[in-house]
Amino acid sequence: MPTPHRSPRPPRPRAAPPQLRSRKQDERPRWGMRVATSLSVLVLGAGGIGHAVVANLETGIDRIDPFKDMKNRPRAGNGTNLLLVGTDGRDSITPDEKKKYRLGGAPCHCTDTIMLVHLSADKERASIVSLPRDSYAEIPEHRDRNTGAEHAAHPLKLNAAYSEGGPNLTVRTVEDMTGIKIDHYLEVDFPSFMKTVDTLGGVQICTVRPMKDSYTGLDLAGGTHRLNGGQALQYVRSRHVDGAADLGRMQRQQRFLASLIKQTTSSGVLLNPVKFREIASTMLHSVRADEGFGTEQMLDLGQAMRGFTAASSEFTSVPVSDPSYPVKGIGSTVKWDPVKSTKLFQALRDDKPLAAKQPKQAAAKTVDVAPQQIRVQVYNGTPMDGLGRTADDALRATGFRTTGAPLDGAPRELKHTLVEYDPRWDRSAKSLAAALPGAELRAVKGQGATMKVTTGTDFSKVERVRGEDTHRGAFAAVTGDQVTCP
Repeated sequence: MPTPHRSPRPPRPRAAPPQLRSRKQDERPRWGMRVATSLSVLVLGAGGIGHAVVANLETGIDRIDPFKDMKNRPRAGNGTNLLLVGTDGRDSITPDEKKKYRLGGAPCHCTDTIMLVHLSADKERASIVSLPRDSYAEIPEHRDRNTGAEHAAHPLKLNAAYSEGGPNLTVRTVEDMTGIKIDHYLEVDFPSFMKTVDTLGGVQICTVRPMKDSYTGLDLAGGTHRLNGGQALQYVRSRHVDGAADLGRMQRQQRFLASLIKQTTSSGVLLNPVKFREIASTMLHSVRADEGFGTEQMLDLGQAMRGFTAASSEFTSVPVSDPSYPVKGIGSTVKWDPVKSTKLFQALRDDKPLAAKQPKQAAAKTVDVAPQQIRVQVYNGTPMDGLGRTADDALRATGFRTTGAPLDGAPRELKHTLVEYDPRWDRSAKSLAAALPGAELRAVKGQGATMKVTTGTDFSKVERVRGEDTHRGAFAAVTGDQVTCP
């Protein structure tokens, strides 16, 4: 993809690297979900705004050296790899914010979220891979940054690498586990996340059922919501919404990132110098980054990604073989699938897309249960020959697991299409009914898992629906447009 033309400009002398602040950097407030903020830096890039603006903003970036004295690193592949992390420090949060957003408790000064972002060589695709914070890891030998003691290689949870050895040990551990060479390191903080969301005017999120988490205070009804900074914080932190725990939380983080990208790239922010500066200044004020990520990199990235959209991003998590792998002295950890994860990281090194290509289709309504998980027996409740077959074929084409053998129903003079279901499968029934406009729902105790659809004379079509957490392809990856609001 050719780089857009830039007007010539005289060379400027490079400024000396900013000095580290006198206060202990490791104690600065951090929070894992702010990876959304730092990914926005990449998307905003400098999208045509100008060298002077970005160069001026760059002075707000706090510089660190996560690659110091690193040896025997993986071979570089195609494209660019960034490690986005956030820690759980909360020292600068006000008492009111801590109370309102349930942010009490002592921080562990470890990484709360880790994401590996691969930008394709042609700058037309971003692959975001979530690394579970409780992943079982073999931490390389290192000097403890707190005590100065030398540690031999030992097992630990991935998020604890930061507490023992800071950004440097985190990068080394991720490189050892993935075989991916990290080109840039970005770490962002909690205040920036909230301010960025508020500066954007909130971010739209869709949920098909109510979401509550007593730990974070999240309380959303089913439907579409525009979350402000504090609400977004609750949404991406919640781990107790369902039984999926941290794995479910990672999916919500990915969905939030996709929505943030969609809003950023479709709202004109990239072409509005005033708005761009306001948002970028908010984000970069508390970003920590390696010395190599500066003005030139942001300009080149921003100009190359001018056509970037939510569909240009793809999201997945490391394949897991055991979500609760016990380790003596450490507790329950997340064990990666050795075969599938190796294939995933090889695809990143080879600069290949992770999400399967999907044919262009009309927008689909999001439902609680994916059609692929719902079994259906179709009956024809009218005198019209072939209507049962028509409905069966249409439901199957939408993804429902029909029997493929429609039957005649009784009576044969049904006016409204009827969906009969066992109350134990009410979520599946509601998802099926969403595909049948005007259908009546009727609970039948003891019917079992198979839904019963009897077509009425009002049957005309089956509307496309998709599951909220449907994943496709060998790496269970989805593109951003598949997980944002329709």
